[in-house]
Amino acid sequence: MPSSAFASTFGSASTFGSASASAARPPLLVADLGGTNARFGLIADGRLLCSAVLACADFSGPAAAAESFLAVHGREVPRPCLAALAIATAFAGDRIEMVNNAWSYSLEETRCRLGLGRLEAVNDFTAVALAVPRLASQDRRRLGGGEPVAGTPVAVIGPGTGLGASGLIPAGNGWAALTGEGGHTTLPAADEREAAVLAVLRERFGHVSAERVISGPGLVNLYAALAELDRRRGPSLPGPSLPGPSLSAAEITAAALAGSDERCGEVVAMFCAMLGTVAGNLALTLGARGGLYLAGGIVPRLGPVFDRSRFRERFEAKGRLAGWLAAVPCWVITHPLPAFLGLEGLLQPIPDQTLTPDQTLTMETLGA
Repeated sequence: MPSSAFASTFGSASTFGSASASAARPPLLVADLGGTNARFGLIADGRLLCSAVLACADFSGPAAAAESFLAVHGREVPRPCLAALAIATAFAGDRIEMVNNAWSYSLEETRCRLGLGRLEAVNDFTAVALAVPRLASQDRRRLGGGEPVAGTPVAVIGPGTGLGASGLIPAGNGWAALTGEGGHTTLPAADEREAAVLAVLRERFGHVSAERVISGPGLVNLYAALAELDRRRGPSLPGPSLPGPSLSAAEITAAALAGSDERCGEVVAMFCAMLGTVAGNLALTLGARGGLYLAGGIVPRLGPVFDRSRFRERFEAKGRLAGWLAAVPCWVITHPLPAFLGLEGLLQPIPDQTLTPDQTLTMETLGA
């Protein structure tokens, strides 16, 4: 199946209300397990039959959440035998300890409880990286740079509940997805204002990772730090700013997008700029001349505000390597469920979607 056909069918999955009773084979069970929400889906023959978002706090672990999902959405199809999880934490081996929620569980116990013959588990941004070759042209938005260079690595980064990072590197006749925890690297400052913000955050956290600022909770941390700096220097900024503790990430971004709150605008502007710095570091580290892809739930929602931000300027601001980064193309992933695309490919690779190192990751080869 061509990648464009898969992505366009898959991309319309939100219109499906229930699983099809005509599925000839057991569907694949896929799940994207984040810090706040767990997204489950059933896939058969390249089509997303149904999906649902469950609150992690409502369940003891992924097995209980999956059972609840299947009880509602899996009644009209055979019980899944294969499943894959995209997990928003670092892990090695059977035991999973989530960073951004209280879940602690065994993969083998989860497999047995769900009656699965095979259960695969990867880092959530490894799954997103695996999705890159399966994206159609309508699933991403270009953000500057030149043309991707054939046979070179691709970087993936994205803020949500945390900050995920991964990449694709040429491996034999295909690509290998990297697993790492780049969101926990130390966050650098590029100017005095950012340095002051990081100093305030160090008072609270000690080590200030990139995720402490470039994430949903990071927006709240950033707002509180800027408010504290303004308190220390004198009268508060004018405007209808709410007290720090009462302002959520959604309220901050909404006020910034509406242009109704000066401090919220500064929060989002600094968020985008610092993301540019960290993304540029990742691209340099991987040698990602094949491009950088921005994922996660926050950046797509910022839309034109992100496109007009200093992201690209800061992405390229690397001194003697500025010209090197100016040539690196960036894309914002707009597909609603990229991890599902990657997990489906992990369980059932489609040969004619495989990109080889002598191909260029362009709009055409990715399914346009």
